[in-house]
Amino acid sequence: MLDLWMVPVAIVIIYLLSSIKILREYERGVVFRLGRVLPQPKGPGVVLVFAPIDRIIRISLRIEAMEVPAQDVITRDNVTVKVNAVVYFRVIDPTRAVIEVANFLYATSQLSQTSLRSVLGEVDLDSLLSQREKINLRLQTVLDQQTGPWGVKVTMVEVKQVDLPEQMIRAIARQAEAEREKRAKIIHAQGEFEASEKLAMAAEQIQRQPAAIQLRYLQTLVEIGAEKNTTVVFPLPIDMMSSLTRALEHLAGGPKSA
Repeated sequence: MLDLWMVPVAIVIIYLLSSIKILREYERGVVFRLGRVLPQPKGPGVVLVFAPIDRIIRISLRIEAMEVPAQDVITRDNVTVKVNAVVYFRVIDPTRAVIEVANFLYATSQLSQTSLRSVLGEVDLDSLLSQREKINLRLQTVLDQQTGPWGVKVTMVEVKQVDLPEQMIRAIARQAEAEREKRAKIIHAQGEFEASEKLAMAAEQIQRQPAAIQLRYLQTLVEIGAEKNTTVVFPLPIDMMSSLTRALEHLAGGPKSA
């Protein structure tokens, strides 16, 4: 008789033990009782789930990192590129994440791919390459608005890599080379302009002190002689050459006038 009473007790004990569920700190349990969801999710810690009346679905509240596969995107200036990204999101409302969408992970993944193509299709190639932070913020805003009703919060979106066609890479390289040549020419012209200003100031200074030109001649001879060459330089003043030229012209013009 004692054995007959132990069987139901053992069944009840086993049933109660199987009804005990332990949820981790980052987990919440959405419980359906007779098909109706309970107002508040269970957990963390020890919760009781009485099957088959109750059914529990575990939802993690940790941030998930989901990679968006490479997408073929046509930018606003009709350039075809391959772009992939990574989306960081977390569940903030477990109940809505279960009852509002069949699979919030799959739905978020598909929405990320379509949003990536649509948002990047509104910008040109230069903005895609240089304004990455602005584009990431735009993607995050769009995704967060769409996933909010599902109880999912998109915390960050990062465009990982942009693959350009070979001809576009060569065109960008030629553009960068032309830009560098432009800057080099501007710098060279600026240097010539500043040098001409300094030479004009030096010429004015020498004109006020005629002896300074003789000192420059002597300094030039010293610099040439320091190289131990056989070159001999005879500096002649420009005024002397002008006077000699006028004398020759006068002599050449005398017989003609006679």
